[in-house]
Amino acid sequence: IIPKFAGCQNGIDWFKAMGQWKEKGYIPREGDIIFFDWEVDGSVNHVGIVEKVENGKVYTVEGNSTDDMCRQKEYSINSQYIFGYGTPAY
Repeated sequence: IIPKFAGCQNGIDWFKAMGQWKEKGYIPREGDIIFFDWEVDGSVNHVGIVEKVENGKVYTVEGNSTDDMCRQKEYSINSQYIFGYGTPAY
């Protein structure tokens, strides 16, 4: 359902090959995999799991955050840092 991958681009490539990739602008669902581009340069460098979408915000669970902890975070659904989504076939 969700592959084990090292490197965000490998995850994106897998979701694209499976027909399970959605570009920025898609409204994600709980359990989707969210990919980020922090430098907004077209190079993806972080990933998380969508917890929920509510009132124009995406709520996520992410590892490798501040102090190497797992954290819950929130972003505007239109955040410039969101690159796209993997949509597992649960």
